[in-house]
Amino acid sequence: MFDVLLKGGWVLDGTGAPAFRADVAVDHGRVAAVGALPGAQAAHEIDATGRYVAPGFIDAHVHGDALVLDPDVQLAALRQGVTTFVLGQDGLSFAPATPAALAYVTRYFAAVNGTHPGLGEGPVGVADLLATYSGTTRLNTAYLVPHGTVRHSVLGATARPADEADLRAMADLVERSLDEGACGVSTGLEYVPGRYADTAELAALTRVAARRGLPHVSHMRGYEAAASGAMTELLAVARASGVPTHVSHYHGPADELIALVDDARRDGVDLTFDAYPYLRGCSILAMVALPRDLDDPDPDRTLDTLADPRVRARIAAETDPALWPRITLAHVPAEDFAWAEGMRLVEAARAVGASPAAFCAELLIATGLQAGAVFDQPPTNSDASVRALLRHPAHIGGSDGIYIGGSPHPRGWGAFARLLARHVVELGDWTWEQAAVHLAAHPARRFGLTDRGLVRPGTAADLAVIDPAKIADRADYGAARRPADGVDDVLVAGVPVLAAGRLTGHTPGRPLRPR
Repeated sequence: MFDVLLKGGWVLDGTGAPAFRADVAVDHGRVAAVGALPGAQAAHEIDATGRYVAPGFIDAHVHGDALVLDPDVQLAALRQGVTTFVLGQDGLSFAPATPAALAYVTRYFAAVNGTHPGLGEGPVGVADLLATYSGTTRLNTAYLVPHGTVRHSVLGATARPADEADLRAMADLVERSLDEGACGVSTGLEYVPGRYADTAELAALTRVAARRGLPHVSHMRGYEAAASGAMTELLAVARASGVPTHVSHYHGPADELIALVDDARRDGVDLTFDAYPYLRGCSILAMVALPRDLDDPDPDRTLDTLADPRVRARIAAETDPALWPRITLAHVPAEDFAWAEGMRLVEAARAVGASPAAFCAELLIATGLQAGAVFDQPPTNSDASVRALLRHPAHIGGSDGIYIGGSPHPRGWGAFARLLARHVVELGDWTWEQAAVHLAAHPARRFGLTDRGLVRPGTAADLAVIDPAKIADRADYGAARRPADGVDDVLVAGVPVLAAGRLTGHTPGRPLRPR
């Protein structure tokens, strides 16, 4: 007698071995048996005939730091077979934070991470944050120590280089955060304040993770045409610290990007990356549209600067005119500008008779810099590049899901389903067996989640049942919040959290520590 029995499905065990037909028995949160189990019974039985039983997928890059507590976001993930979110991305999240750092991150990254409902005014340690994810959500969470939050907690709102005392204080904060359960360190080198770190600072902090075999996960200092220089910096950090390295949302011309990865791996760098199957990105509008030196570590100074007509003229003069038509307004938290949400920025500017630069400045002021944008990536990226990156053995699945705004990017609701429906079923870029490796086993190894990512006796029973005939992403840029089809039954820690496509009342998700 078992707790749960999944009967007659095709098991994708996460090793890449051919799928095989078997029953999967679950007891006390773990896989108890895999094989022909004719006499087995269970309190809860799932007929998996004609469907795949896969290890729960691990979203290696997602911005659910506050929204993982939202049942609608949980549904969006589970309907794609995702059972674990890796949080703390891009060097900016809610812990470890002084009250000032928490206020800054919450404000600066509002269009990405939202506002966590249970932290108060701080200070907040990683243990405090992780406690908010225990038994309160249907998804597991893993957490990266965000460098930008650490930097702000030690140096405050300043762009100055870190001195030796600062480096010791930041390293101590990283050490304590890893002790409290974090699974690596993240950086966001196009965001403030991570942008102000030099190689020495990055190496000093990632060396703390390297001693534990945990990764440095980086939003690099640039992508597309800037990818080569950005990768050079990242590899210099890896060689100086010895840290395993992971590139976030890698995109651009595939030949160049793959050569960078292959060269680094041949040179002995433990390098992986995640990539999502879309040709548009999403971030805060300020990062996308403003010249770097205008994005001040004090948001109020940025707002004052944007009110200056000379600055607006400079933005217009220095911005590539091809950028403005590529921007769609995803999140506009200002009553006077709410009408523009979902519109292309140039169309909204035209509607009020303003130039794109002037309208962008007014919008950023009105929203307190909290506007979010979806943006078309440059033509250096292409569908062929996306497919080539997905096929690379160093690839790991990540959605970069952002759940804020009235017109968000659809990737949070559809990236994993799209990988299966388009890149497995339609195009054959992966086999089903390879999909389980890229989406479950690889990320489990990368983040030290050694009892996840496989379907074998003794592993944690995070399991997704996938119908290959029905799997489909339904979210698009016009209707981003539509859950995917084809995954109707999901277990987390052996507990049914999705049954017949609907959420159950169970919330067994918990923070996962590297082992």
